[in-house]
Amino acid sequence: MIMITHTEHFHGSDLEKIEKIYGINKDAIVSFSANVNPLGISPKLCEELKNCLDVITTYPDREYTELRKTIGTYCNTDYKNILVGNGSTELISAVIKLKNPKTACLISPTYSEYEREISLNGGKCVYYQLKPEDNFTLHTEALFSLLTETKSELLVLCNPNNPTSTALHTDTLTEILSFCQEHHVFVMIDETYVEFATDYDSVTAIPLLQHFDNFIILRGISKFFASPGLRLGYGLTGNKTLIKEINETKNPWTINSLAEAAGKILFTDTDYINRTKELIFSERERVCNILRSIPGLKVYEPTANFVLVKIEKETADADILFDTAIRRCLMIRNCSTFEGLDNKFFRLCFMMPEDNDRLLECVQEVIL
Repeated sequence: MIMITHTEHFHGSDLEKIEKIYGINKDAIVSFSANVNPLGISPKLCEELKNCLDVITTYPDREYTELRKTIGTYCNTDYKNILVGNGSTELISAVIKLKNPKTACLISPTYSEYEREISLNGGKCVYYQLKPEDNFTLHTEALFSLLTETKSELLVLCNPNNPTSTALHTDTLTEILSFCQEHHVFVMIDETYVEFATDYDSVTAIPLLQHFDNFIILRGISKFFASPGLRLGYGLTGNKTLIKEINETKNPWTINSLAEAAGKILFTDTDYINRTKELIFSERERVCNILRSIPGLKVYEPTANFVLVKIEKETADADILFDTAIRRCLMIRNCSTFEGLDNKFFRLCFMMPEDNDRLLECVQEVIL
């Protein structure tokens, strides 16, 4: 069998490209690349949203007060600390436009949207490079030196980080926020994957909202609640001036009435929330234990619903693994497009047990 080679690598949303190149029905592909909850849509949402269709006959509340109160209860914080947006992407853009940093510091490798928004706004990015040989550990003193030397005005943290699945804990976040407050650096913390963390309470920065006003937390419902198409994101900050400025500059009603109604359902679906955590916690441990048992693989300790793996076998790489897996309608993420990584690295998220088993068989076939 001849492996198909490409000049670009596929992301979790590139199913149409894969369908065209490989001749595979995109609906048959199990995406281990998109990092979306394998349980799919909340049953409670399916049942109750159909009874809310009449909300599209009216404009949403401009303040989204009830939605923010629901999120506040879910996050255990005052709803006045919350603002909402059309996915976390809108809020990333809004924060960067308002802060308008000449220089921003990113942790690398990480999600590419931060760099794109900073560049579009005329800013320059500098990078704190996480190293594979150091298990992608962030050292605060080195970070502080970089922030000082580059005169960075914005620090972006993805926590847990994508694609490394590593996380900073509250004590480290406190140290970083203290330094940044003293040196007038604003911090944007993307917590897209934090709800998948076993030690959630020691990873989320929400408890720090009452102590610092120089940061904002951004989240969405795309991954944990498997609802990327609803485009509902939210931010949490103790900086009331920032909330006011963002609400005054962004367009009104960027969240439509159905997404607003859906949010009030999703954040109260405790059965779905608990089942998601049970599934991810169990499969993360099981899958990673099997991966660790395969000679030629290095598994980096995961915090989120995905794991980063390095292929140490000389005759195999992520290109070969991707090609082998996709022919079986299984899609991993080749991580060579991430800064600091190459085609020896791949990422997979945890799906349903039977799908995970199929992928594990494929990985063993390529590596062993």
